[in-house]
Amino acid sequence: MKNRYILVTGASRGIGFEIAKSIADSGNTVVATARSVDALENLKSHSPGRIETITADLTDSSGTKSIAEFLNRNKIKLDGLIHNAGFLINKPFTDLSDTDWQKMLDVNLIGPVRLTRTLIPFMNSGSHIVMISSMGGYQGSSKFPGLSGYSTAKGGVSILSECLSVELSDYNISVNCLCLGAVQTEMLEEAFPGFKAPVSAEEMGGYIAGFTLEAHQFYNGKILPVALADPG
Repeated sequence: MKNRYILVTGASRGIGFEIAKSIADSGNTVVATARSVDALENLKSHSPGRIETITADLTDSSGTKSIAEFLNRNKIKLDGLIHNAGFLINKPFTDLSDTDWQKMLDVNLIGPVRLTRTLIPFMNSGSHIVMISSMGGYQGSSKFPGLSGYSTAKGGVSILSECLSVELSDYNISVNCLCLGAVQTEMLEEAFPGFKAPVSAEEMGGYIAGFTLEAHQFYNGKILPVALADPG
């Protein structure tokens, strides 16, 4: 079986950490990015030789450039790209500042836009881009106070996925979006203190890894809810 290279953003903890481990355990190679050097080194220790790491801040164009330079230097062509990095501020709409909005848009939406645009030349024909959104960004789902900024940014990610599935069809690149429900992560605990999610980060990470590797044979341009219960 061909060794596939999958780039995962936000891989230092939570779901991204588990996605990277699962992909490496399946016999493929992960290019993992995050801002924390120590956390990435910890991830790398789980599967020596199967996980390459790049420390990068994707809200800055220099971070995106460093990833492209790494891929070029190591002659790596990607078979998948998982936009997992996310940032949440739980605050009433009337208290959200312009800075709060900009930070959430930069991490959750503009970062994936910039990175996707930069990495298209490094993606093989038949590649799969997976956007990780939230049930908060899924039309018709329950919405929760304090999450207007996060949900709006994630809604943008969902529509971006549909647009890119059309725009990148000439490259034979599939694009899908997974809108996750409640998963037990640090981010969920920050948004809903004391809430216990029905799904662990390890379980969701394994699902997303498998979806990225195989589901583009069946889906393209889809916004898919992955949820058992609210909150999303």
